[in-house]
Amino acid sequence: MTNESMKKPAPWWKHGHVWLLISGPAAVVVAGIATAVIAVRGADPVVEADYYRRGIEINKALAAAKERAQLPAMQGRNHAATPAQP
Repeated sequence: MTNESMKKPAPWWKHGHVWLLISGPAAVVVAGIATAVIAVRGADPVVEADYYRRGIEINKALAAAKERAQLPAMQGRNHAATPAQP
């Protein structure tokens, strides 16, 4: 036997493929902890008790805004359809 075949193998932490295999699950653990921290610190507020009434008010405001947005077109259409007054 030669001297080269008698060499001791390198420790496991000196092999690159070991760190490649460890890095995937380690990244997932770090991302999971980061997600949990974000979820705990930035919790969404509880739905308000009068959410239905507020939703109806929002719908009414949107309908009124839509009518106001169409008003110039409606006036122009009505003006073009009526004959000119002498």
